[in-house]
Amino acid sequence: MDLSGKILIAMPGMGDPRFDHSVVFICAHSDEGAMGIVINKPAHDLTFRALMKQLGISASENMRDIRVHIGGPVELTRGFVLHSTDYHGSVATLKVNDRFGMTTTLDILESLAAGEGPDQSLLALGYAGWGKGQLESEIARNGWLTADATPELVFSRASDTKWAAALKTLGIEPMMLSSSAGRA
Repeated sequence: MDLSGKILIAMPGMGDPRFDHSVVFICAHSDEGAMGIVINKPAHDLTFRALMKQLGISASENMRDIRVHIGGPVELTRGFVLHSTDYHGSVATLKVNDRFGMTTTLDILESLAAGEGPDQSLLALGYAGWGKGQLESEIARNGWLTADATPELVFSRASDTKWAAALKTLGIEPMMLSSSAGRA
């Protein structure tokens, strides 16, 4: 099972408060593990403009207001830009699938600060990571639901409604979910 390019939707009562009501975009998944970015937890105390200033990157008047997210509990000082595939970095861009790419190098931040770069993007500090078999085990224990990722959901600025919107793509009303799992 390859979940690259899919989203994970945290189930109520999953047991890890760091992922409560999280929606995670899976950037890479293999037999060795998985890496994803939480797409619905904005960093309320940090703006893109302030981050560019900290990094010494000049912001142009054309710079878009990119929302900064907390992408997960691993390497919180490292930045990841999830974006549409109309951008390919001069150093390295991971092509997740036909709709999404991810770039972790300064060139994309410089492009975004100049008002250029990809049409759609989401900046995250940190990421979520799983070792070999760990994610599959969490899914089997009903910790996560999986769904297709759409650019409309992933790049939406409505972070507070992404969890419910992700569930609705599966035909699930959030109020119908139980925090206790079972097996028939």
